[in-house]
Amino acid sequence: MSDRTRRIFLTGFSGTGKSAVAPLVAAALGWEAIDTDALVEAAAGKSVADTFRDDGEERFRELESNALTEACSRENAVIAVGGGAVMRLENGARMADGGFAVCLEAKPETILGRLQGGAGSDGLDRPLLADGDPLARICQLKAERQARYALSDWTVHTDSLAPAEVAAEVLRSYERFAGGVPEGAACFVRTASRRYPVFVRWGAIAELGQRLREVGVTRHAYVISDEAVFHHYGDEIESTLAGADIPFDPYTLPPGEASKSLETASNIYDWLVQHRAERGHAIVALGGGMVTDLAGHTAATFARGLPLVHVPTSLLAMVDASIGGKVGVNHPQAKNMIGSFYQPRLVLADPATLRTLPPRELQSGWAEVIKHAFIADSELLSFLEDNVERVLSLDPDATTEAIRRSVQIKADVVSQDEREEIGLRATLNYGHTLAHAIESATGYMRFLHGEAVAIGMTASAAMSVRMGLLPSGVAERQKRLLERYHLPTRAGGLDRVRIEAAMALDKKVEGQAIRWVLLEGVGQPVLRTDVPPDVVTAALDETLGRA
Repeated sequence: MSDRTRRIFLTGFSGTGKSAVAPLVAAALGWEAIDTDALVEAAAGKSVADTFRDDGEERFRELESNALTEACSRENAVIAVGGGAVMRLENGARMADGGFAVCLEAKPETILGRLQGGAGSDGLDRPLLADGDPLARICQLKAERQARYALSDWTVHTDSLAPAEVAAEVLRSYERFAGGVPEGAACFVRTASRRYPVFVRWGAIAELGQRLREVGVTRHAYVISDEAVFHHYGDEIESTLAGADIPFDPYTLPPGEASKSLETASNIYDWLVQHRAERGHAIVALGGGMVTDLAGHTAATFARGLPLVHVPTSLLAMVDASIGGKVGVNHPQAKNMIGSFYQPRLVLADPATLRTLPPRELQSGWAEVIKHAFIADSELLSFLEDNVERVLSLDPDATTEAIRRSVQIKADVVSQDEREEIGLRATLNYGHTLAHAIESATGYMRFLHGEAVAIGMTASAAMSVRMGLLPSGVAERQKRLLERYHLPTRAGGLDRVRIEAAMALDKKVEGQAIRWVLLEGVGQPVLRTDVPPDVVTAALDETLGRA
């Protein structure tokens, strides 16, 4: 992130809402909100009005310039700038060079109403309006300053907008212009290490070349894919990259979880060395969750990190594996045991690619969408219940909407807890403790990931009910929905000893206790390490059969 994208300046006439909007924008970005008027008052030891009265406007403008200089020394800040600060050329230069400037605009009548205590007033004294005709004075001052306000990077007209709506407009413009992020994204992932857009659009794969150029990935692309996926989309990838004048080389590997290994990663390293790959060249992961994880691991570790772009072609990869930066490979004894956090430059999900998936693999992916609904979004849950046939038949509108909502949930969680440090991201593992154990114990051969997750969710819901956390009706609702999407909720003939050993190795174990994600209700996940062994055993008996 460049220095210029580490600050947002809100400028404009008094009463346009700068002081009210700055904290909202800052909160959304996880930044600091700074008000130059507050800095002036701290430096002067008295209010803006008293400084004007006692020391004169020239002294105030000096203090205001000093305050802006101080604010520009801070990074990750949203700075509300006094309305007249733009009249000093050095202040305009500081804002132009130091950040992204947004002018909040309003009609003189709107401004007067706010300054007199109407809607949107911030309650501050306005010394320059203390005369017999304040409206005429506002018009005069606005006219004098308008040319300077017009130099801002963006303008938001605030007359009919609430502060939250203004903040949303500021964030939208910042993402596109200051962050270099194009319009049309379903959402943005904002983490400490990277901010990136996620696109979800039917037919979006044809836009890959354009999107790579928009995020500065233009030198060379190494497309890592499995043989089946590249057979379907290799020609389209070649066409879109050629259209953007981006050279590329493909590497294909056998489909299936068995390919996600250190041995395969080593083979890709050798191939990259042969092709003289270097920093600045990009890895494009084209495929499902296996390719996403493996290619991401390769990008994170080769040459200390290559730019990474995900083009997920399975439902599971679209709503889960491609978002959040978890990359890695499997160890023979546990899934995803070897890996890291490495965020992509962008994610481009084209739901049209789901038409080439085998029905079982497509159904498997809906487990993660249903999981997102139960841990975070009752509206998505209702949508999935009301649109089963449309979603399963890949109706473009219904499918895109379900994926878009699911992606937004994952992006929001990851943005708040990139590395599972505060516990929020761990809630995405609902159903996964048992799922990973089932996959490991069966050599990743019997169940697809989503199928294992569906069984794991059923077991976790059963534990939640037995511990008195979850009404049995919610667990039954979950079971019915999983089965309507043709997902298993039980499995027999499994080696319980191997499953329990795999759970003990799971990366979610804390100390010697397994950390289970349970439910207290729809949208109410909870982390528990105190699940009694008899509750776990009973839940496993229900879903896997008695040991």
